[in-house]
Amino acid sequence: MREPIVGIIMGSKSDMDVMQGCADQLDEFNVAYEMLVASAHRNPAQVHEWATTADERGLKVIIAAAGKAAHLAGVVAANTTLPVISVPMKTSDLGGLDSLLSMVQMPTGVPVACVAINGSKNAAILATQILATSNNVYKDILKVYKEKMAL
Repeated sequence: MREPIVGIIMGSKSDMDVMQGCADQLDEFNVAYEMLVASAHRNPAQVHEWATTADERGLKVIIAAAGKAAHLAGVVAANTTLPVISVPMKTSDLGGLDSLLSMVQMPTGVPVACVAINGSKNAAILATQILATSNNVYKDILKVYKEKMAL
């Protein structure tokens, strides 16, 4: 079994349906990942521990999904030097616009990349593109993927 190089964290079990698309895409690209459900508000110590140890566990990229206040990606980014990709989750209140705006308004020094609302598949593709900058295997996988898209 390969060691995970992408971390997926989501704020709620209810995010799992959307984030399964991320996991499926990483599986298609043969990218090993770990997955955790932990809220920045309800489980702050667990989130802190997970984020601060991500690099030493071998992770290269983190994908963080959350809705509403959507602080998870920012909290994770504040506690690691790894790139963090945020997935704003669609909400019943504002359709995910609240999540999206929260994620794109990070303070200077704590950047997160952001994909579309419920854009978990794009988060997996972006994570793989980041990995491909230093691994030609992923570059080749992405090349084939994009060629298939063009058909």
